[in-house]
Amino acid sequence: MQWLYEAKKKYHLIILDYMVTSNHTHLLVYDHVGADVIPKSIQLLAGRIGQEYNIRKKRKGAFWQDRYHATAVETGEHLRQCIVYIDLNMVRAGTINHPSQWYWCGYHEIQNSWRKNILIDYDKLGELAGYNTFDTFQAAHRKWIDDSLISFKNKRESQWTESIATGSNIFTNKIISQLGSRAKGRRILENGQTFQIREEMQSYNALFDGEKGNIAPENTLHWSEDA
Repeated sequence: MQWLYEAKKKYHLIILDYMVTSNHTHLLVYDHVGADVIPKSIQLLAGRIGQEYNIRKKRKGAFWQDRYHATAVETGEHLRQCIVYIDLNMVRAGTINHPSQWYWCGYHEIQNSWRKNILIDYDKLGELAGYNTFDTFQAAHRKWIDDSLISFKNKRESQWTESIATGSNIFTNKIISQLGSRAKGRRILENGQTFQIREEMQSYNALFDGEKGNIAPENTLHWSEDA
């Protein structure tokens, strides 16, 4: 969380939600300038975390298992679903019964509205989720979580874990169009009102031309299989 704050300050990374666990991290971020803000931020995070852990444990070699996986998410309803999915990560893991019981996540910051070392951009989060004020978003967010826990199903959802992009049919077709020749081998899958772009099981390539090479001299990055 400290290095997330540093990435926010250094690269102006807009953070919408996050979940930090003992072996992986989920990030919901917004790229507003297109100047490799996200890959540079991930490079900073992964490199510093790996270096500090190796120093503390007196070990050498790679800390992260693999590179990170990124999914483009449509704003509005699909963004709201993604937020809930991230916030319930440790509930799915069976570690807690409610996200309020896990300090290292965006749920705490959203519901308690931090005043110091703020990670989440409250205004942008509310705007992208479709709310005029953060207060109305905050109340809605609390209800989403409570309602989801009532009908909770402990399962991974592939649109967040394995897709290149997820959203409406219009959104996913727009992404396919933007990919041009790079769309070869990628297809749109439909699941009710949700569409996702999937690719063949290969090494993952950047969607928006972000550089995702070595993140540090002795580190590569495993971001998460769940987000």
